[in-house]
Amino acid sequence: MMATNPQIKDVQFSEKGLKEFNHLLTRYDSKRSALLPVLHLAQGEFGALTDDVIHYVARLIELSPAQVLEVVTFYHMFHRKPVGEHHLQFCATLSCWMAGSHQLLKSTCSRLGIREGETTSDGKFTVTRVQCLGSCGSAPVVQVNETYYENLTPEKLNRLINSCKEGEPKIP
Repeated sequence: MMATNPQIKDVQFSEKGLKEFNHLLTRYDSKRSALLPVLHLAQGEFGALTDDVIHYVARLIELSPAQVLEVVTFYHMFHRKPVGEHHLQFCATLSCWMAGSHQLLKSTCSRLGIREGETTSDGKFTVTRVQCLGSCGSAPVVQVNETYYENLTPEKLNRLINSCKEGEPKIP
């Protein structure tokens, strides 16, 4: 839900971010068409698409904050609050669920001592459930940041989490 708080903080891109924003605008026929890449830029710069950031992007793109929020809440790659260094996104659609993703999600939360949607106190892990990562033939699948890990078993997932703790996610 968008805050109706009149105390929305005034955020703005860094000089580098503003330069990238202006470059993005040259690639599209209208500001509105640049919304998705601008949201990616804003999330990268600010860490999350908070109410403040949504209002800022809306002003830049000349849309209402509600129009920007509609897009932010539609796509699972946009975050309303900061996520951990390793964002584990468990696919929850039928193929993955039937292959055990719900159990993998539950055991991961238990292992990390957090609930679904939470971030560990050290900021290393966030665990969320998402809808359809589009990898039904290799279920269950977990997306860690931008990388898919498919055909997961509890053992593979444990190795993946251990590798994240060591710095770089992979299944050895």
